[in-house]
Amino acid sequence: MAKRIGILGGISYESTIKYYELILRTYYEQNMDYYYPEIVIFSLDFQKFTNFENENKRMYIKYILEGINSLEKAGAEFVLMAANSPHAVFEELEILSNIPLLSIVKVSAEKAKQEGMKKLLLLGIKFTMQSSFYQNACKKLGIEVKVPTEDEQNDINRIIFDELVIGVFKNESKNRLLEIISNYEVDGVILGCTELPLILKQKDADVKLLNTLKIHAEAALNYSLSS
Repeated sequence: MAKRIGILGGISYESTIKYYELILRTYYEQNMDYYYPEIVIFSLDFQKFTNFENENKRMYIKYILEGINSLEKAGAEFVLMAANSPHAVFEELEILSNIPLLSIVKVSAEKAKQEGMKKLLLLGIKFTMQSSFYQNACKKLGIEVKVPTEDEQNDINRIIFDELVIGVFKNESKNRLLEIISNYEVDGVILGCTELPLILKQKDADVKLLNTLKIHAEAALNYSLSS
């Protein structure tokens, strides 16, 4: 029996929907049957989550943990947080959680290592770009992580919060993101916000894009199906 997957979502709903779709579509493509793994989704209050993220670490951890515990009560056997930024407190949550948590940062860093990447550019919300959790995880694997300038970070953050999280995708925003990427000589780019793969596709870029949403969703499926 597949392990029941718990998705902590709503952060934002656009990417949560994509997780659900991608896990089930990938299962069908691999197995050509309908014995899909069971999935439970608990959707957080996005504004409440974001306020705690920026203002109150203790309440941030507490609120995320409430969601994880709700998923456990619903029978989830492991949990993935359908966003990059809450992985800033992943280690604290992992200690407090009664069930395993699957890290988007760990699986994405391992993917970069498999691809032979040595230098990466991290894109995401400002909270993620100004944190160190991606740098720390990648450094253990011999990978350097750069972040954009302050002005570039402001543009990326605005595009994510004002557009992508509500399903607005503008060509000028895509072009601005690609312009920022072109300013750096790197082996690859971490799309370190699960909304970024909704606007940036590999065909758009001259450098390898690490689609953290896809990497995470496929890792969740593999973990669910593992004995």
